[in-house]
Amino acid sequence: MLDDMDRRLLRQYQHAPHLGPSELAERVGLAPATCARRLDRLRAAGIIRANRAVVDWRALGYEVEVSLRLALDKTQPRAFDEFIHHARNVPEVIEIQTFLGRVDLRLSVIARDMAHYQQLYRSAILTLPHITDIEALMHVARIKSDEVLPV
Repeated sequence: MLDDMDRRLLRQYQHAPHLGPSELAERVGLAPATCARRLDRLRAAGIIRANRAVVDWRALGYEVEVSLRLALDKTQPRAFDEFIHHARNVPEVIEIQTFLGRVDLRLSVIARDMAHYQQLYRSAILTLPHITDIEALMHVARIKSDEVLPV
């Protein structure tokens, strides 16, 4: 599906998505119109999903990140749907992942400090439906966080 030029284009685009088609075209050796058409095709195919701003939540005063590993009551047929519906409404939950196995879900939660986290944990997390087990893992450092793929 992807040819070598598409791969070159994606490599450049991942590192500099802010560039316009003209600048990107120059970097990969294409005419600007051809580059724009290829980008449009990659978007239409769902390969390029979005351009987005990545906000540094620490710069906004959030100093604590906790991963919560949760198990849900699987005897309840709508446990996952109901839990996810309610968890999405907690603004400090910045990521929700589901798993197969002993752990059903992982929430990534941010807080301004430990007092704020404790308040969130008690008032927003523990009140989420169908939780049977919860384990908190305090983040110490993010070693790698990279969405650039080897294309």
